[in-house]
Order: sequence, then structure tokens, then C-alpha cells
Amino acid sequence: MEPSEIERRLDRAEESVEAGSGLSGTGFWSAVGAVKRDRSLVGSYGQRIAALDRRAFEAWALFTVPAGLGTAVMVVGTLIGLGLVWAAYDATELWAGLFLLAGTGITLVTTHGLAHLVIGRAVGMKFTHWFVGSLARPQPGVKVDYATYLAAPAKSRAWMHASGAIVTKAIPFFALGPAIVIGVPAWVTGLIVLVGIGQIVTDVAWSTKASDWKKYRREMQYAG
Repeated sequence: MEPSEIERRLDRAEESVEAGSGLSGTGFWSAVGAVKRDRSLVGSYGQRIAALDRRAFEAWALFTVPAGLGTAVMVVGTLIGLGLVWAAYDATELWAGLFLLAGTGITLVTTHGLAHLVIGRAVGMKFTHWFVGSLARPQPGVKVDYATYLAAPAKSRAWMHASGAIVTKAIPFFALGPAIVIGVPAWVTGLIVLVGIGQIVTDVAWSTKASDWKKYRREMQYAG
């Protein structure tokens, strides 16, 4: 795609965002794809693309908080979840099972976005917000600054997306260790196994088409 066509598509995107119509149908994402294919264009268009992406995101997201605040909340939540797992070791059988389930559930929620953030920061990306996209998808997410995202190598972008999915799939199976050592009720262990299997099924049925694994595959295509 020629730079003049990228300019036209970004112009249309700006007009659409200013009118409150979002980025759909403007050619914005195909222009972004052209920049990804030619990294020499990142310096010319990265900041403009990031500004448009952020404005569209802020209009779309149901709820947002600054990245620093959101990260602190997620870290504290993760520590609480791990604390509940730790408490399960000294509890009676039933309470141990309940503590383990609660701790596993909390860490499932908090560590997904933290994995994206840790890997993203490690490869030079910055993040602007934590957010909830909609009531139908209440999983907290972390919003990348798109200029730094474009500046990162394609494989780094791909693994940033994959990191959340990998951690989310691992958490229930890590919880099986404490479940076996502590000796929680069998129904608790069975429920943890079902959650782990459900996460894998969700990845195959949905994430490969609309979420982290789809984005992983998309970015790997730009890696050559």
C-alpha cells in the first residue's frame, strides 16, 4: 500500500472517530497492516495510529482505569488469590477446598492481563489502561500503547498476545498440585480439572477465532 493511500485511510478514520462512528469500515486496520509489513513506516505513522486507536478504545470500552492503578489492583488481587491457596494448607478439608477454589478463581482473573503486561514491557511496549470491554466479556484487559506495539518485532507482539492465554490455561493445572497435597474433597479436584479442560476448549473454539490466539497467528504472519 502506498503512503498516500495510508494517509487517506487514516484521514477517513479520524473523521469517523470524531463523528463517534468508530474505526469500522474506514480502512484503518488495513493501513495498520501495511505499516506492520513495512517497519520503515512506523516512525511516520506510529504515533498517529496510536492516537486514533486510543480515541476509539476510550469510546468503546465500558470501564477504564489508568495503567498504574489497574496494575496495582491486579497485583494485589493475585497476592490475595495466592494467599487463599496458602491458607488452604492449614484449613479443614471443606474450607481447604473452598479456599483453593477461590484462590484459583481470583488468580485466573488477575494474571491474564498481567502476563500480557509483563511480556509486553519486557519487549519494550507501554500500556495505557486497564479496562472491561463489556458486561458480556467482564475479563479485565490491559490496553497497549499502539505506537510502542508497532515498534516491537512481530514475533514479540505475537508472544505478548499468547502469554495471557498460556497463563490462563496453566493456572487450573497448577492448582491440582495443592489439591492433591492438601487432600481437598474430590468434587473440588474434579471442578478444577473441568475448569482447566473448559479453558482449553474455549481456546480452540473461540480464542483462535476472536481473541489471543487469533492475534498471535495474525502477528506471526508479519514475522516472515
